[in-house]
Amino acid sequence: MTPNLPIYMDNHATTAVDPRVLAAMLPWFTTKFGNAASRTHSFGREAEEAVDKARDQVARALGASSAKEIVFTSGATESNNLGIKGAAHMLREQGDHIVTICTEHKAVLDSCMALEREGFRVTFLPVDNQGLVSAAQIEAALTEQTILVAVMAVNNEIGVVQPLEQIGAMCHARGVLFFCDAAQGLGKVPLDVEAMHIDLCAVTAHKIYGPKGVGALYVRRKAPRVRLEAMIHGGGHERGLRSGTLAVPLLVALGEAAELAVAEMPAESARIGALRERLHGGLTAQLEHVYLNGHPTLRTPGNLNCSFAYVEGESLLMGIHDVAVSSGSACTSASLEPSYVLKALGVDDELAHTSIRFGIGRFNTEAEIDYTIGRVVEVVNRLRDMSPLWEMVQEGIDLKSVQWTGH
Repeated sequence: MTPNLPIYMDNHATTAVDPRVLAAMLPWFTTKFGNAASRTHSFGREAEEAVDKARDQVARALGASSAKEIVFTSGATESNNLGIKGAAHMLREQGDHIVTICTEHKAVLDSCMALEREGFRVTFLPVDNQGLVSAAQIEAALTEQTILVAVMAVNNEIGVVQPLEQIGAMCHARGVLFFCDAAQGLGKVPLDVEAMHIDLCAVTAHKIYGPKGVGALYVRRKAPRVRLEAMIHGGGHERGLRSGTLAVPLLVALGEAAELAVAEMPAESARIGALRERLHGGLTAQLEHVYLNGHPTLRTPGNLNCSFAYVEGESLLMGIHDVAVSSGSACTSASLEPSYVLKALGVDDELAHTSIRFGIGRFNTEAEIDYTIGRVVEVVNRLRDMSPLWEMVQEGIDLKSVQWTGH
């Protein structure tokens, strides 16, 4: 049975809003439209209660000890900026060194580079060929001046899950703050800011079947108490860390989405993981020279990032135009440069250009997976048949040994 087309399989870029999340947020646009800061009447108090509930839902989803540790933002990019820059500016007297990894999301890398321009020193650590970094590797990079370590929970391109608990324990033992971008982790892998010794944690709604434009930053309140310098000033909302009238409908949606994501994670992970294995198995059974990027098991259930040798990635994307996937992260996929994440894994430029990221999510079906397998196999075979390089490979010629002549 052919599924409805086009098929959406780019759930790392964004997700559809779950109907249950939409139902929870809709009344707050129309009949319950009060300003949560207007406590003098019932409209405002009702909105404030809704915000308190959402704050509590997000805190529980992250394993925070208090709802007061949740600061609402416009999304993970703002949370990353506020957490990293806010902590660095507040701790400048204590030190000027930050440690992160080279495969972080651009919002983290660019925040760190902005701090470098202010005089901070940043160490960008390499990862291994599966995208992992170790606590020992980070510890070796620490100095007396290190104030912050920033390591993401889950990579947005290759889905690899970092060893947060070991990194967090090491950071706390050394008295260094641990920041984690968990935009791709919440609802996909267990997250517990207490058990993992995370001091600052960024999340967003639109990766967990909530709306775009809303996120949160977890800010630890004790052992240690983390203090940040605000970036947006005004009426003193969000403990003075992020002024601006709260978007009550969006916050209600974030709370609902976070609660659903964590409650349904065990069952959803099993179902989505099985779909991913079906996709990977189907592709590798019918095509040769398909390479998995990232760790085979330490990855989120819905992520499959593969390189299809001897096929140009853009041509493959155009060939499977009725299946929405991406050739890199959504934030940088418009660029023709090969993915910096894949390059960090040691994937050569040629192979990196052939990579496709499949993001399987809550609403994908077996029929969609099977259709996708068929389409990808058909297009890869067609493109390879048109390639003189593929012909040479079929004849057993080692392309690396070929002396190409220039004109």
